[in-house]
Parts: sequence; structure tokens; C-alpha cells
Amino acid sequence: MKKVEDLITAARTVHDRYAAGRMERDIVRQWVIGLSSYPEPHGAHVQAAITWFRPSRDGTDPVEVKIADLAKLQAIYQS
Repeated sequence: MKKVEDLITAARTVHDRYAAGRMERDIVRQWVIGLSSYPEPHGAHVQAAITWFRPSRDGTDPVEVKIADLAKLQAIYQS
């Protein structure tokens, strides 16, 4: 387990860069899948994000996918 403060800072940074188009989804996906366990309330949001990002979303509307991606990232740092 790592520090919650580091998780919050990193999740916000990844969210902002991805939202601005400065980070590709595959990089975000790899970052999320590589997260470790965290205490509640962050832990549940991290696990939900990992579950969301794990399968490929190819063939799905990319706008809808990005909206959902951003919501998962935001939930991590706003919990």
C-alpha cells in the first residue's frame, strides 16, 4: 500500500492530462491497472477503476468511454 496523498495527487494529474488530450487512454489504463490496494474510501474506487479499465473497450463509442474513464478517475481523488 502506498500513501493516499500520492494516490490523490496522481489521480488528479492523470485525470487532468487525459481530459486535456495530453495523455492517451492506453497509458491511463496501464496506470490504473498497476495501482495497488488503498484504504477506504479510496480502495473501493480504485478497485472499480481497475475493473473498468481491465477489459478492452474497442468498438465502443470513444466519447462515452472517455466520459466514463474520467468519472472513474475523478471518483478516486474525490472520495
